[in-house]
Amino acid sequence: MVSLSWLMALSAAIFVIGVGGFLTRRNILVMFMSIELMLNAVNLAFVSLGSRLGTMDGQVIVFFVMTVAAAEAAVGLAIIISIFRSRETVHADDLTLLKW
Repeated sequence: MVSLSWLMALSAAIFVIGVGGFLTRRNILVMFMSIELMLNAVNLAFVSLGSRLGTMDGQVIVFFVMTVAAAEAAVGLAIIISIFRSRETVHADDLTLLKW
């Protein structure tokens, strides 16, 4: 069995990779995938802590986080596709859609 410290370290490493990808990349799709990576890192932390404590609370929270992430993925990808069709770019610096 893997210890809790290893699972939390893995979760922290995945979260840091997601934050780094979000902050350094300017492609909206890569930023979107980085957000999903951060959500999965938090899910791993919830499940490992719930397993360690012997409760189902972590898994219940993960269920709700996954539900919100699925809705976010559907709406987010629809927005990204709409922006790409109108502007023909997914580079975040080129998008000035919300500026006056």
